[in-house]
Order: sequence, then structure tokens, then C-alpha cells
Amino acid sequence: LNPWDVMLCVSGTAIACENALVVAIICYSPALRTPMFVLVGSLATADLLAGLGLILNFVFQYVIRSETVSLLTVGFLVASFAASVSSLLAITVDRYLSLYNALTYYSERTVLCIHTMLAGAWGVSLCLGLLPVLGWNCLHDRTACSVVRPLTKSNVTLLSASFFLIFLIMLHLYIEICKIVCRHAHQIALQQHFLTASHYVTTKKGVSTLAIILGTFGASWLPFAIYCVVGEPDYPSVYTYATLLPATYNSMINPIIYAYRNQEIQRSMWVLFCGCFQAKVSFRSRSPSDV
Repeated sequence: LNPWDVMLCVSGTAIACENALVVAIICYSPALRTPMFVLVGSLATADLLAGLGLILNFVFQYVIRSETVSLLTVGFLVASFAASVSSLLAITVDRYLSLYNALTYYSERTVLCIHTMLAGAWGVSLCLGLLPVLGWNCLHDRTACSVVRPLTKSNVTLLSASFFLIFLIMLHLYIEICKIVCRHAHQIALQQHFLTASHYVTTKKGVSTLAIILGTFGASWLPFAIYCVVGEPDYPSVYTYATLLPATYNSMINPIIYAYRNQEIQRSMWVLFCGCFQAKVSFRSRSPSDV
């Protein structure tokens, strides 16, 4: 067994478990139906599929060795990770709109916009995942292979270029969000005729949170995206593994940043677990007259 493949499988298992819980909580709680939680659910679903894809890739690599299966698993992983990155972009756009159009944010137009974004994100991700299956692969031309076999060099270049574009858009939006947050904090302080330390603390905390979110995303994916462009297929495979493994960690961190830190999801989680426990207790203590 390749230890790198084992680590990817372990990473996929952790990703699948974390995000499966988030999906279950959002599906279980009727209160979590706002656009924000729909986006978080989309992100968790994409990361869940990515985790399952890593597990399946490991199983099929060592149990069922087939070119067709290899293409299917690689296409599945490409579509899942593309949907994850696209969902992160959609969440960033949603956060920007919630601040820029605060008065009209809770309207049917916003809901339509969110659903349209998600439909577009998943549609594009599915198309990217189908490209290797439909023939954009190097199974019959080894010279066209990239550092991620069986994807071609042009295929991974397209994926990397898409990532760089999404990263730049997110960077621009987060800069605009920081400007809006700082401006709102300053306006509130001026209305109260003095600047309190709490305003500085709140603003600094908000900007730091945004920096952590974008920094985590960039640190996870940038090394792999850059290596896909500059790397050659004859380079040692350890370089591919060393850059791909941190990229998978982004799907492991996403539930912590976007779900588990949210108070409403925390509350729903307690209700879910307490409800299951109480349901078991009540079921065991029922009498025939309760049937």
C-alpha cells in the first residue's frame, strides 16, 4: 500500500463523516431553510461527495483496477471538489449581497439568485467532471498526461485557471466586505459621537475572520493549483501527493468554519441528538395502551 493513498483515504473518511453530520442537521431542522444555510448545505454536500470519492478511489485502485473505473472516480472527484470551490464562491457572494443590499436581502429575488447560483455551480462542476469520461484523458496518449493521471495537461490547466479566477473573485469580494464592515462600524461610532474600544474590537474580529477564511482556502488549494500548471508528468509522484493532501484538508476545515461555529447549527445539533435520545427512551418505556 502506498502510504500517501492511505492518508488520502483517511482524509476522505474524516471529510465524509464531518460533512454527513452537517447535511443531516440541515435536512433535519426545518428552521435551517434560509439562503445562507442552503449554501452551507451545498458546500457540505459537495465535500461529503469529495470524501466519498477519495474512499472509492482508494478502494478501486487496490481492489478493482480498471481504466473505466479510474476515469469515473477521477471525474467524480473533479466534479465534487469543483462543486465545493464553487459553493465557497457562492457563500462569498451571498455574504457580500447581505451587506451591500441589506434592505432587500430577505426577498424572493435573493432566494432566486441563490438557487440560480447553486444550479450554475453544480452544472459547471458536473461538466468539468464529465470531461475525462467523455474523452479528455491521456489513457491512449501518455505524452499528454499531467501530474494527475489520467487527466491531460490541458485539462488540469483549465481547472487551475478556473480556481485562480474564483480565488481572485473571492479576494475582491472579501476586500469589499471588509470595506463595508469598517464603514458601518465607523458610521455607528459617529452616531454615538465617540469611538469606543468595542467598535475597534468588533471590526478587527470581523476582518480577522475573513482573513482566516480566505487564507485557509488559499493555503489549501494554491500549492496544488500552481503545481498542476508548472509540474511535469515525469516528476516524482510524491510532489503531487504532497500538494493534493493539503487541498483535501480544506474540505475537512469547511464544516468547522461555516457550520459548527454557527450558533443555530449548534442549537439544532443539540436538539437532534437530544431528540434521538429522548425518542429511544420513550420507545422503550411505552406500554401497550400507547400503541
